[in-house]
Amino acid sequence: MRKNAIKKILAEGGRVLNAWCSIPSSYSAEIMAHQGWDSVTIDLQHGAVDYQVAFTMLQAISTTNAVPMARIPWNDPAIIMKLLDAGAYGLICPMINSKAEAEAFVGAARYAPQGYRSFGPNRAVQYAGADYWQHANEEVLLFAMIETTKALENLDEILSVPGLDGVYIGPSDLSLSMGKTPTLDPTDPDVLAAMDTIRTRAQAKGLIAGAHTDSAKTALKRFNEGFQLCTILNDARLLAMAAQKPLFVKPKGKRKHRRRRLTEAFLSQIYI
Repeated sequence: MRKNAIKKILAEGGRVLNAWCSIPSSYSAEIMAHQGWDSVTIDLQHGAVDYQVAFTMLQAISTTNAVPMARIPWNDPAIIMKLLDAGAYGLICPMINSKAEAEAFVGAARYAPQGYRSFGPNRAVQYAGADYWQHANEEVLLFAMIETTKALENLDEILSVPGLDGVYIGPSDLSLSMGKTPTLDPTDPDVLAAMDTIRTRAQAKGLIAGAHTDSAKTALKRFNEGFQLCTILNDARLLAMAAQKPLFVKPKGKRKHRRRRLTEAFLSQIYI
């Protein structure tokens, strides 16, 4: 079976940069995957993506060395099994708030005797190899999203579930749950303390700690804190940011003027 490159990176002491796809397009997923990310996650929870499109996006990502992953819309055995059969090498499950929910997630994603996943890896064997079923339990990564105060209360029990590989923090939902302003770069000391608790306790159990961020600067901050996997925004937001750049020009010299729209600058050249 094809090895999971994320596990290799982390075993060598590296850090994982994860891309996030919310646009329902195999073409955009292919473009993202070709930019050098270690992994690419398809977002079926908040992204505009359904299973059939996700299938083609997994195919597109697989043309590169990026590890194909998906965030499932909910803790539902049906979509868990279908995405794994389609070749996802990692799953991120939102809103895991209890040990029972973590056990249900892991159970649906693991073949017996670790779980109850049904056998039918249609595309997975094309991507991973004919011996997929023999090694899938070891190679496929499972992340539980810890993003509520309830999950914090049950954290140790959640982390004790066999077969869980890591935790993934959604800072916005975690902040909301704690009565704070949702943000991907929290500065509130209570939220930061909660994130540190999640990370340290997970790593103490030998689990991977990941988090969503809003920029390379924030991702670097999270890496310096000890997080091993970070996502930077998503494809839609990155596209919007890139699309804005040609519209504006910086003023010449050292004058501290605001950036101006390109058309505005052009007109000023004509009429000044």
